[in-house]
Amino acid sequence: MASIRLQAPLTGVVVPLEQVPDPVFAQKMVGDGASIDPIDELLLAPCDGRITQLHKAHHAVTLTTADGIEVMMHIGLDTVHLKGAGFRPRVAEGDAVRTGDPLIEFDADFLATHAKSLLTQVLVTNVERVTSLARASGMVKAGRDLFLTLETTAAGEAAQAAGKTASSEAILIPNPTGLHARPAAVLANLAKRYASRVLLRRGDDEANAKSVVSIMGLEVAQHDKVVLIATGADAEAAIAALAAALAAGLGDEGTAPARAPATTEPDPANAPPPRPRSDDPNLLLGVAASPGLGVGRVFQLRRDEVQVTEAATDEPRMERRRLEDAMEYAKNELEALQAELHAKADPAKAAIFAAHQELLGDPDLLDIADSAIAKGKSAAFAWQRAYSTHAERLAQLKNEIMAGRAADLRDVGRRVLGILTGQPVQEPDIPQGAILIAEDLSPSDTAKLDPAKVLGFATVGGGATSHVAILARALDIPAVAGIEPRALDLAEGQEVILDGAKGQLRINPDPAEVDRILTVKQGLAEKKGADLAAAHAPAVTTDGHRVEVVANIGGIEDARNSVPLGGEGVGLLRSEFLYLERQTAPTEDEQTQIYADIATVLEGRPLIIRTLDVGGDKPLPYLPMPREENPFLGIRGVRIGLDKPEILRTQVRAILRASATPGAKLRMMFPMIATIDEIRAVKGLVEEERAHVPDAGEVELGIMVEVPSTAVMARQFAKEVAFFSIGTNDLTQYTLAMDRGHPKLGAKADALNPAVLRLIALTCEGAHAEGKWVGVCGGVASDPQAVPILVGIGVDELSVSVPAIPAVKAAVRERSLKDCRALAGQALDCATAADVRALVPSAY
Repeated sequence: MASIRLQAPLTGVVVPLEQVPDPVFAQKMVGDGASIDPIDELLLAPCDGRITQLHKAHHAVTLTTADGIEVMMHIGLDTVHLKGAGFRPRVAEGDAVRTGDPLIEFDADFLATHAKSLLTQVLVTNVERVTSLARASGMVKAGRDLFLTLETTAAGEAAQAAGKTASSEAILIPNPTGLHARPAAVLANLAKRYASRVLLRRGDDEANAKSVVSIMGLEVAQHDKVVLIATGADAEAAIAALAAALAAGLGDEGTAPARAPATTEPDPANAPPPRPRSDDPNLLLGVAASPGLGVGRVFQLRRDEVQVTEAATDEPRMERRRLEDAMEYAKNELEALQAELHAKADPAKAAIFAAHQELLGDPDLLDIADSAIAKGKSAAFAWQRAYSTHAERLAQLKNEIMAGRAADLRDVGRRVLGILTGQPVQEPDIPQGAILIAEDLSPSDTAKLDPAKVLGFATVGGGATSHVAILARALDIPAVAGIEPRALDLAEGQEVILDGAKGQLRINPDPAEVDRILTVKQGLAEKKGADLAAAHAPAVTTDGHRVEVVANIGGIEDARNSVPLGGEGVGLLRSEFLYLERQTAPTEDEQTQIYADIATVLEGRPLIIRTLDVGGDKPLPYLPMPREENPFLGIRGVRIGLDKPEILRTQVRAILRASATPGAKLRMMFPMIATIDEIRAVKGLVEEERAHVPDAGEVELGIMVEVPSTAVMARQFAKEVAFFSIGTNDLTQYTLAMDRGHPKLGAKADALNPAVLRLIALTCEGAHAEGKWVGVCGGVASDPQAVPILVGIGVDELSVSVPAIPAVKAAVRERSLKDCRALAGQALDCATAADVRALVPSAY
């Protein structure tokens, strides 16, 4: 018997494990000990020993004493999801430490706003060695007060279990953060129910499956393949139970087992071809990505996959160095590309490649590659697997914007892979007058397209909000995303007509149709010139009714570009651009400066800032959120701000501070408001923060109308706010239960559906009854066919994409308000969106 005394590793209040709000710790599945609610920010060693495990997220560390007692310290609850943010380790694995030595520094303020709890668990994980345990109570002082007293037995060699050996099939780990403390504890406790000796094996490495520390030391990551091996009388029963639990994720949040193909699925080789989306055999449908018409000949862009050798030719250290050098070279290439684009006054494109640089530093990506290199894989193979795995994961996300970033990741991945293998991506020789067809295009591919040669492109992958679509619009190249896969079978040189605005590709066109489209294109070009010449004239109907036309922007460059095109302000600043593709939240000062700079560029024109609008389908790295079965009906929009108020409070203070900028005319708008309680809660929060910004100017508050409940109760909401802005993209999705980015349903998710128009009409009626104004900031506001209908319904402001400003202002000037109202009345009585569109002939 031996006695071990552990000093308090933190200053704070001792909390019994049974009171920790996490069943894995409360039920002592990881080990026995106690918890501390800390008031300081430096974790100290509770005794002498050696660091045997430091989690890569730096939130947990294990110290082993000279006689083998394992003491794990786990800072906070659910802090593994922070991926190291807020932690700074002061030790490394293998270090010898003395009582009171610093182990991990942490930012308590950051953890308090980003984690479930600051409660820190101090646990003996090999509890089979502990015969008695006494804990302190009340307040303890780090490094001074006694925290735990243990009586332990001497270490003995475990008897090798006699009997049969059984092993599992390879198991793919589904846990998003691998086998961290919680799933490791569940596995160890399950294994302890069996007398057999159980090992967890990954490649050549193995761990005792009954030891939490041993399992965590294996550093098993998501998608790693592992095998369970048991020896003993109940080996087969142990393997059957443990393999099933491991494959199912061990109860870890956000996991789902990798499923084998169902036997009822048809053999792809014998499956019938997909049914065409259109009844017209000469019409292929997709999603509108960039407007415009292109008449040209098919050029199929196909790229061969770079072939790599799986086995390493050198030791892991040299393979890692090879990968690091290639990544550094790629970063230099991207920096040069950004500088070139800035020199050409094209900051929008430059920003996309700046985001690519951020992707190169993604820790998850590097972890996957490092893991493969450690197993003897070549740097090229490890990197190819890393970015492919990550890209596939992104592509499966329900959030259209985040799924679209899969193309960015593949682009970055291929760039590095080309450097590693000496096989850079070859530039295709694209002929004049080409309509490009591809399975997918990377942002690098798109940025290099020559509009003089490429008259349009269609991709099977991607969506309307991908960086490829954004670049296409910047280049003024018509584009269709999500086109039917049979487009890949079209013959080279075949004449086609691509309609980017409708998301269509017409094959085998009649020569007369081709001549007609070419004539229309010439007419559109002339009209575009006339609209631009009159861009600064107000948007006034022929009988004197004024409509404000403002811009939807994603940053300061968009604001600059909107002014010479006649923009009368900003109706929607998507503030997400400040939060995405970074590892930490933007500071209050950083946000204040950017909002003030945009207000200055607008020279007194109004600026409406929409607060952060992200969702649980893809949480920000520094804003952990549980995965949701249906994120579009979960915690998104303003609900995030109310659930995690500190991030919203910071943004609100920044907007209020920016409102003091000379000449600024700022308004604040909140997304995804569905109930009166939500807007009242937000208004209360704004007033609390206003008290901290005494110099703030007048800032009107408004809401997005994106869900039917808000439109139906518009008059009640109008009593609470100064204005409405209708987000027709989401309003259409929620009204019709159709994802506008869905390749099969996107064409049907039309905001001119009479059901959507009726909700817009209800919104206008309710707002005007209370003397409030209504804008539309969704995509339909930029649609010339929709403009007279929206004006007739009663919309006061149209917030449109920057290039569309002159055309939308011109569309307002073409009719009288009386005619627009008559047209709107007819539209509201229609049965389908097609009937509505038939009321306003298209320019083509």
